[in-house]
Amino acid sequence: MASQNVDPRLPTTSVDTSKNPSDPAKHEAGSHSVKKRLQQELMKLMTSGDKGISAFPCDEHIFNWIGTIHGPTGTVYEGLTYKLKLDFPSNYPYSAPTVTFTTPCFHPNVDDHGNICLDILKEKWTASYDVRTILLSLQSLLGEPNVSSPLNIQAAQLWKEQEKYKALLHKRYENDQQKRQKS
Repeated sequence: MASQNVDPRLPTTSVDTSKNPSDPAKHEAGSHSVKKRLQQELMKLMTSGDKGISAFPCDEHIFNWIGTIHGPTGTVYEGLTYKLKLDFPSNYPYSAPTVTFTTPCFHPNVDDHGNICLDILKEKWTASYDVRTILLSLQSLLGEPNVSSPLNIQAAQLWKEQEKYKALLHKRYENDQQKRQKS
């Protein structure tokens, strides 16, 4: 039985018996299939009609994307917009992309550098996930954080008091937006 997280281009034995393990033709073929997959995901995302999420490649480099998430309706994040950076590895989708917030995000599962604690971006990643899944999961995480596994302890502790949390969140968001406009 094949595993969905095993790259079929890789040897199935622990010993590589090929004469040239860094065969450029294999690398080119692998890179082409990743590019094709990312192009398909871009088209799927563009036609999905999902509200509040979007992502596009940076310039002409298909392995680096910029994403946008709007805060979910009915949450303290409603009305706020966040930018993300998605960097795809050469063995995508068999390995998760690196995803970070580029807009400062005060949240229990996001640190001061934009790093995100979300299981599907780490140990729960499977090759069946795609960019749309990632963006929808992050949008959901905004309104439903995992406070038992925080990267930002202050946010996790304050989460229980939604009025105070919302006031601090919006104050920080506005300050960060003003700083960005000045620079």
